[in-house]
Formats: sequence, C-alpha cells, structure tokens
Amino acid sequence: MDTTAPGSARADAASDAKGSFGPVDCRKAKCIALTFDAGPGEDTPRLLDILKEKKVHATFFLLGKNHVKKHPATVRRLAAEGHEIANHTWSHEILTDKKPAEIRAELEKTQNAIAAITGKKPRLMRPPQGRTDDTVSGISKDLGLSQILWSATAKDYSTTDSALIRKRILDQAGKDGIILLHDIYKGTVPAVPGIIDALKKEGYTFVTVPQLMAPAEPVPGTIYRP
Repeated sequence: MDTTAPGSARADAASDAKGSFGPVDCRKAKCIALTFDAGPGEDTPRLLDILKEKKVHATFFLLGKNHVKKHPATVRRLAAEGHEIANHTWSHEILTDKKPAEIRAELEKTQNAIAAITGKKPRLMRPPQGRTDDTVSGISKDLGLSQILWSATAKDYSTTDSALIRKRILDQAGKDGIILLHDIYKGTVPAVPGIIDALKKEGYTFVTVPQLMAPAEPVPGTIYRP
C-alpha cells in the first residue's frame, strides 16, 4: 500500500492549508507524536495525570467495545484536556479479514460511540496490527478517517518491563516519528515519564498526529507512516 510521511504531507501542503499547529511549527522544530492504542483502560487516568504534568498532548486510538463504552468519563477527560481522540475499531478485529459491511460497522460504531460522549467524530483511525488494504482505505475515506501507522513500537503487549519499554522507544525515536504504545498494559504507563523526559532532553517537542502534519490536514483514506 502507498503511504505518505507526515513530513511529505507538510511539504506538499498548499499555501492556504488550514491544519492547526501545536506548540511549535514542525517544519522547523524536532517533533514527535506519542500515540496510545486500545484504551481507554484502568490506567488511562494515571497516564493523563502524567501527560498533564509534563504538558504533553497525545493521540489516543480508542476501542469501542469494552473501552469507550466502559469508560465514558475518561473519554470526556481526554477531549477536555486537549488530546486527539481517534478510532481503533469496535472490537480489534483484523479489518483485512472482514467483509466491507463488517469493516464499516467496526469503524462506524466506534465513531458514533465517541461522538455520543464528546460531540465530535474522530478524523483518524489505526487499523489493528496496521493491516489495511484498498477496501479498508475506501471505507475509511467514506467515513472521513485517515489511517495512521507508526515508526516506533515497544511491543509492550509482550513485556511488563518498563525499563525495556522505555529503551525500545528511545532506540527507535526519530524526527517526525510516531510512537505506538498501549495504555492497557501494566508496564507501559510507568515507562512514559522516562520516555518524555529523555526525548525532551534530546530536543524533541511532543505533538498530536494532526499537529505533526500541519499546515497540512489529514486526508481521509490516506495511509500515513513516518
């Protein structure tokens, strides 16, 4: 599948592009986006406390079933504190294994559940395991969703070792990168303060995924990968 890097999207943006900048202009600054998949969960409020203390905004790809429906107050808090809320499907099924109507339902049910809580439908989605194809892209486009992949992952589903999670991310971090973590695994949230502090020391500014692309705006159906 063809993918577009956030830096390429910025470079190709028209002079009248209206994408919203974050704390810096990522055309000039050393930016990186912190993203969390498959929540919200029990540890998400603690994570939000950390992000608030560190003055960092992240992008959260939320699961509908058993997560958005179970933790509406956390979803409201995510929105209120300025994080980007995105779609990670209803039940984490592999979309490329599904029929078109099933793909649409996986995405649309989550769109509607989030909108019912926040008043706003997401504009980004992340396909489970990053698996997408032309059918998924077409349905995402219909629903106004851009697809967001990643450049750094800790594989935190396979370890509870926070120091290892931190090391894996720091080893893979780069300018215009997109970090993938999961706020539902026990070792992850404790690793976040060290990741933020180390990357700030290296000169990075944390932004949301749309801010990483500004002044470009995410294009529905497009697959973005650093």
